[in-house]
Amino acid sequence: MKVVLLYPEVYDMARFKDGRKEFPPFGVLYLASVVEQAGHQVAIERVTHGRTRLDLSGYDAVGFSLASSATYGLMLQARREAHIDPGALVMVGGVHANFYPEESLADFDAHVAAIGEAEDTILELLDHAHDRDFTSVAGVVYPGEGRPVRTAPRVLMRDIDRLPDPARHLLPTDDFVLSDRLAGTDVRMAHTMFSRGCPFPCSFCAVAQRRMQYRGGASARAELEHLIDAYGIEGFAIVDDNFIVNKHKVADICTHITDLGLRWSALSRVDTVDQPLLETMAAAGCIEVKYGVESGSERLLKAMRKNTTQDKIRRAVHLSAAAGIQAKAFIIHGYPGENTETTRETIALLRELRPHLGRVSLFRFVPLPGTEVYDNALLHRVHGTHHQPGFDGDWERFHIHHNDRHWWGSEADWEETQRSYAELRAFVEAEWGPQG
Repeated sequence: MKVVLLYPEVYDMARFKDGRKEFPPFGVLYLASVVEQAGHQVAIERVTHGRTRLDLSGYDAVGFSLASSATYGLMLQARREAHIDPGALVMVGGVHANFYPEESLADFDAHVAAIGEAEDTILELLDHAHDRDFTSVAGVVYPGEGRPVRTAPRVLMRDIDRLPDPARHLLPTDDFVLSDRLAGTDVRMAHTMFSRGCPFPCSFCAVAQRRMQYRGGASARAELEHLIDAYGIEGFAIVDDNFIVNKHKVADICTHITDLGLRWSALSRVDTVDQPLLETMAAAGCIEVKYGVESGSERLLKAMRKNTTQDKIRRAVHLSAAAGIQAKAFIIHGYPGENTETTRETIALLRELRPHLGRVSLFRFVPLPGTEVYDNALLHRVHGTHHQPGFDGDWERFHIHHNDRHWWGSEADWEETQRSYAELRAFVEAEWGPQG
């Protein structure tokens, strides 16, 4: 069977205006690898604003990866403009479909929508590409008599080590082997995923999977050895939502890769690291940990359901420095309730930590679809969601890059948010350089 998977191109958060690619579409790459391993022919097609009229004739199955709500409209355009054979199976999946499967099914005039982890799902769907009988396939929605039918949820696989490596070979090498992308260095590197999910309930985050799944150290090492041998990488960046949660799993990976001599980075919360773990990571080549600091205001941290404090932030940054690892802080400005006082608390904390903070990335708050703050918009005084009257169907408004929409509160709230953001941005750029 011939299968094609479509994904929207994603750009680097800090260099969005430059059109710099961020990291490869791992969801599609893992799907492609299992489909290929099962004996099917697989292709991957990139969708951009100038590339939606795709000729997909000759494919028996077409999958649309709805990787974000911001790119939902772009993928819809590709669905309408691409040439797809009348008999081809049309599937949708990805982040947006996870949150809104029935709507995605209808909008894309698809035969089936997959919810959640889909490597096993897609193989079962392909088995039923001709009879379109999806009643036995867990974790899907398909058209029924009068309304869509949702099957029982799919149980998460216990061992993600059994998955083949992502099918990077189906992309141009320049799409996944990069430089000037690892902690401010020019190291030749690639991105990797060593875990899935995040158990923490941050109200602004659109992570759909709360249970953590980790790969073992041997599996991680095997993938890195392949990247070294095939592409000559010297480093890698772990793009997992929150890699440092289970200390034993992280230490196992570190132990297996220490002698490879690679430099690498990962994302973490400030309250999941300790000195022994950071020293183990440093010995394995870690040169930067990117922390979701978000704010220096404990009132806002509580509102965000971060369950962290200024002291925990200080501790993580200081421990990283002591281990010889650079700390990077992600900051979100403009969460509901942000004002001049909370902004200056953030500035004060960043100023205090400046000697130990190598980099800072500043983002503006956007109520991402599927998050707690989005689904409880009235509680947070948020407006502009698709649940509320007047939504015009423009999903691109939920783009996290350079978004300066008035998302919550009154005009007076917005004016204060604008002024305080300008103050914070001026400070960050004076200390750490342009924010893109």
